[in-house]
Amino acid sequence: MADDRPNLLLVFADQLRADAVGCYGNEVVRTPTIDALARQGVRAQHCFANYPCCGPMRASMLTAVDASRHGVIANDLAIRTDLPTLGTTLRDAGYRTGYVGKWHLDGVPRSKYTPPGPRRLGFDDYWAVCNCAHDYFRPYYYRDTPQRIDAEGYEPIVQTELAIEFLQSHREMNQPFGLVVSWGPPHDPYPQVPEQYRDLYDPARLPLRPNVQPATENALANGLECRRTIADYYAATTALDEQLDRLLSTLNQLGMAENTLVVFTSDHGDMLWSHGWMKKQSPYAESVHVPLVLRGPSLPAGETCDALVGLMDLTPTLLGLLGVEPPDAMHWRDRSDVLRDERHADEVDAVLLANPFATDEARDQQMPEWRGLRTHTHTYVETEPGKAWLLFSDIEDPYQMRNLVGDPTVRDLQRRLSLRLAALLQQADDPFLPGEQWLDRLGLTAAWQDREARVWQ
Repeated sequence: MADDRPNLLLVFADQLRADAVGCYGNEVVRTPTIDALARQGVRAQHCFANYPCCGPMRASMLTAVDASRHGVIANDLAIRTDLPTLGTTLRDAGYRTGYVGKWHLDGVPRSKYTPPGPRRLGFDDYWAVCNCAHDYFRPYYYRDTPQRIDAEGYEPIVQTELAIEFLQSHREMNQPFGLVVSWGPPHDPYPQVPEQYRDLYDPARLPLRPNVQPATENALANGLECRRTIADYYAATTALDEQLDRLLSTLNQLGMAENTLVVFTSDHGDMLWSHGWMKKQSPYAESVHVPLVLRGPSLPAGETCDALVGLMDLTPTLLGLLGVEPPDAMHWRDRSDVLRDERHADEVDAVLLANPFATDEARDQQMPEWRGLRTHTHTYVETEPGKAWLLFSDIEDPYQMRNLVGDPTVRDLQRRLSLRLAALLQQADDPFLPGEQWLDRLGLTAAWQDREARVWQ
């Protein structure tokens, strides 16, 4: 008897913010494949990275639990292996599972080999993974032996070819598949993009967001550097869009497209000089607002979902769309009902945001640790319990240029948002400790010291 359960192809970029995609309103960047996918399926307008940092967010994306439970409160800490994940749940439901690309969940060194077994989190059948490298013109990966496999060319192209290999090998198998493809760009280093994509964007003609604040003594020179960097960021995004087209074309050629749930998203965004900040770990929209586009057999076509969705909701939501019961240990929400039909009654009024440990770029830029939330109308952030840092009206002030903290006209609103944040933190088992105390509470101090020595040696 044929197994006609839907397949899953989950594709995500690294550090791609929503406003750098055409279907999210960007009129400069070229993303025809993602835009077409949105016309064929559902675009989640309000999807947010709960932890705008690679490791923590990836861990929560795959487990649907908070950093306090999976232990990855910062990059390069190894994830717990006793939690159910997207991979283990699909595997146990009879799916053929595979993972291609960046992993960043197995600690240090970043170049390490992850052997078959529990550290692969259920992605047992096909493995072509680099833990973390971001050297896009010198790609490498591991399969099922410690022998490193070096490849030639642009890393996303190599990874897409591996993903196509998985899809082609699945043609004759009488079981559904769950494949995750994790590309490194447009994460820095920004200039590492093939020239044919860089040539598509003229930095001198590139508009900047109104909140961009280049921060060097030579503002003119930095403004040009800013535009060149954003042009490269767009170039990398266009390169990924072409690779997504290759994956979707393969599904069509193999006759798998109609019965495959295709999902495109990102683990977090990139500030790119908005408000004078760079990269991630920030609560601003450029860092936390990410694309989420889905097409599948149970989804409508050409719809925009205005419900609030956090990336911690991703695994239960995908399982819900596939008809697979999420394990009880997954604490966050199945949002499949609102994606299928936005008229479904929705009680979610806020998405938790957090950077529990200010490391790397945040530390370098003297950004504090923080906890916050997004509602349909506002962003609210604290640096200590009850100590407000940021409050924005995201409808009236979409570029978040007027901080309302302390404004007497919003005193009651600020108090209500603070209480709502406290409730979300309690739900997340997050006592709002300083980062060093987090390490001690989770028994990770030695692991972090090892990480610091290895990554910055």
